Amino acid sequence: MRRLLSAAPFRHRHDREILALAVPSFFALVSEPLFLLTDSAIVGTLGTHALGGLGVAGQVLLTLAAVCIFLAYGTTAAVARRFGAGDIAGGIRDGVDGLWLAAVLGAAAIAIGWPLGPAMVEVLGASSDVAPYAVAYLRVSLLSTPFLLVVMAGTGVLRGLQDARTPLVVAVASFAGNAVLCALFVLVLDWGITGSAWATVAAQGGGAFWYIAVIIRRARAEGVSLAPSAAGLRASASAGFALFLRSVSMRVVALVTTAVAARLGDAPIAAHQVSNNIWALLVFAMDAIAIAGQAIVGRYLGAGDARGARESTRRMVEWGVGLGFVFTVLVLAVLPWAWVPFTSDPQVRLLITASLVVVALLQPLSGVTMVLDGVLMGAGDQRYLAWASLWTMLVFLPFAVALPALANSAMWGLVGLWAAFGVWILARAVALGVRARGSAWLVTGAIRS
Repeated sequence: MRRLLSAAPFRHRHDREILALAVPSFFALVSEPLFLLTDSAIVGTLGTHALGGLGVAGQVLLTLAAVCIFLAYGTTAAVARRFGAGDIAGGIRDGVDGLWLAAVLGAAAIAIGWPLGPAMVEVLGASSDVAPYAVAYLRVSLLSTPFLLVVMAGTGVLRGLQDARTPLVVAVASFAGNAVLCALFVLVLDWGITGSAWATVAAQGGGAFWYIAVIIRRARAEGVSLAPSAAGLRASASAGFALFLRSVSMRVVALVTTAVAARLGDAPIAAHQVSNNIWALLVFAMDAIAIAGQAIVGRYLGAGDARGARESTRRMVEWGVGLGFVFTVLVLAVLPWAWVPFTSDPQVRLLITASLVVVALLQPLSGVTMVLDGVLMGAGDQRYLAWASLWTMLVFLPFAVALPALANSAMWGLVGLWAAFGVWILARAVALGVRARGSAWLVTGAIRS
């Protein structure tokens, strides 16, 4: 009893710091898909071909964002370590280099993506009616890439400095600006689908300059130069490459899952789209705790407090598992009606219901996986994460092919596919859990050597 009482205040302290970062991070994350939902609603008024073009171009842009997410995650870990060590100037120095790297990568994306836009649209299978809209939207939206990547890096800087509120404010303001401008450009000025793209450019640009202004102010207060550092750029790129490999491996899993669902038939791919979107929505809440893990663990290790890092990790895993069980109950509770907003097709309804049972059962395991991924990222254990993502992807692939193939119906084929996805989640949980139980990731100090 004495041991439990002495532990209670310690846990409450972790709860407060977890919530302080996780809650605003969750709402900031939710605002991101609202960009595409708003664009979809407004572009939908232009017709089916325009909406299809937005969908095709959106996949290209989402893939770019997914593989460049290391700009946020890597920067959060590096800055949080410096912050924990009391080296705020060094943290901002890392952040400034991250912004420069984001700008360079954004410019490269424009240079490569502009001429290759039609080819990328063709690879994604756009019809001759849809392709012109997709290319038009993609080429204009590519101009927002430097802004998007600067926003990612800027978000990482402020979260590393334990500030999750400013990213929330910027995200909400950007969403609101995008919605207003998209309606103005498309519905009032009649710019067509490019009006939606220009609204995105303007909204992302506003968010990027907001972050730049905040970080410039912090840099001047700490006496940090705004010029890029060659050593800092190399360090950011090195850490980023490992996280890039992690993101690519995860993207392969997503693409293979979709491809297998498509081979099962029209009804399975339609049902999978719904189940996958519900899964993604639940992941946003889990990811908020993972983001808190990046900032909190990085700060503890930077301060030389390995015990604090381990204890906070344990508490965040408890949060992840608990939230997972809550989501399991919620999904099972809405199961009889989950299909209502999406379809009236009896077969698709049955497939959505069947696949969501697996989605529901995977939630506690997903909570563990997401949290530990964020914790190890905050610890700067990027190389292990890259290798773990690669090997767990290779574990997933044979199951993704075999389990649906063994089924004797579309329903069991889709359930088998989600079961294969569950094997991947389990493999990730084991790989990350084994690492977290050890001590190799508990490297203290302002810089992870």
